[in-house]
Amino acid sequence: MSIPSARSAIATWATRLYFSRLRKRGGSFDLSVLSKLPDAALLPLRRDGLDPVAEIGALRDREPVSRLPIPGLTVWLVSGYDEAKHVLGDARAFSNDFAHLVNHTSVTENHQPGGLGFCDPPDHTRLRRLLTPEFTMRRLGRLAPRIQAITADRLSELAKAADNDGRVDLVEHFALPVPALVICELLGVPYEERDAFQEFSVARFDVLGGVGASFGAISRSRSYLHGLVEQQRHDPGDGLLGMLVREHGDSVTDDELTGLADGVLTGGLETTASMLALGTLIMLQDREHFSAMRDADDPAAVAAPFVDELLRHLTVVQTAFPRFARENTEIGGARISAGDIVIVSLSAADRDPRLGPAMDTFDPARPPASSHLAFGHGLHRCIGAELGKMELRAAFPELVARFPEMRLAVRPDELEFRKLSVVYGVDSLPVLLG
Repeated sequence: MSIPSARSAIATWATRLYFSRLRKRGGSFDLSVLSKLPDAALLPLRRDGLDPVAEIGALRDREPVSRLPIPGLTVWLVSGYDEAKHVLGDARAFSNDFAHLVNHTSVTENHQPGGLGFCDPPDHTRLRRLLTPEFTMRRLGRLAPRIQAITADRLSELAKAADNDGRVDLVEHFALPVPALVICELLGVPYEERDAFQEFSVARFDVLGGVGASFGAISRSRSYLHGLVEQQRHDPGDGLLGMLVREHGDSVTDDELTGLADGVLTGGLETTASMLALGTLIMLQDREHFSAMRDADDPAAVAAPFVDELLRHLTVVQTAFPRFARENTEIGGARISAGDIVIVSLSAADRDPRLGPAMDTFDPARPPASSHLAFGHGLHRCIGAELGKMELRAAFPELVARFPEMRLAVRPDELEFRKLSVVYGVDSLPVLLG
């Protein structure tokens, strides 16, 4: 079997396994934690189709920093753009160290995920400095041909997977495999083991699975990745892990490499898959956007502002990692005490009317008034942001060019959006290819 066909077969197998497991989880949800929370405490994770629920917009406009009613804890919700940017950008006053959460819950240190998102300087500074060279545009440029090839291959597989009527699930056969294969390419992960990464990525972001299930997925993913790191120690490959081993040796520990790899995978797989699915949905619901991409003389020029506005409008990562106040401080008129937990609603902040008119609408021609927060802000801004943009800018033009008559195979109100998930998305997107 050739390498492209082998990758295609593995991609199909892995995504089928992913969806079979996702369906099986329907009868085993652990709602014990959620049942104890008031409905208002889940507000940052609720949506109405593609939009944050109206209640969080009203709360943001009325009280951009407000208390979340969570029994036994003091938790603040930051939903205003300026206030969110302040919290995300102030690493001195607000900590990301996961150990704080251990102090607040029954979670043990064995479940600690590690990685850039859960540590503070100076550890964060040192670890990010290791990764930064691998995510410069010059280094990422070497992935561009592979991204194009992966996209083209998956479009062919999408066509093959369609039934006699041209119906196929875009999530299963395109939106999920594209970023999964790109991440594997980046890290140098064996393709036959990619199903594990997909399972861990989804499980850790699905709040309906329960806190125990989420941290169990984190623990399992770290165990697997630790074995992969050990393998790279003995035989460094050409991927990111192998390069880090060759360039930094024992100055970076196996645990640190495991955390970095875990962060890259979970940060780049489910998020990009959701963006591809929901971005396609926006184009199919408004044919003007679809036609603009399809008929453009320079599709790349159309794709760039389209993707940027899509990132802002959807903000699929609904909340940032929890912050923990190091000291007494005041944000947006609210007095936050040392030790309080702060949750930033990225999706609400990116719709803040203070940024411009009609921020609840999708408008690729919108002049960029300021930076959106879809990738976060400050020293914890997603290090793979440019890679994600590269994938989206490559995928959308190729998708509409290959299937210019694509349309939804179901009514929009029949789609099942993910509920109470940090990474918002749709589990299936049935389309007719033409």
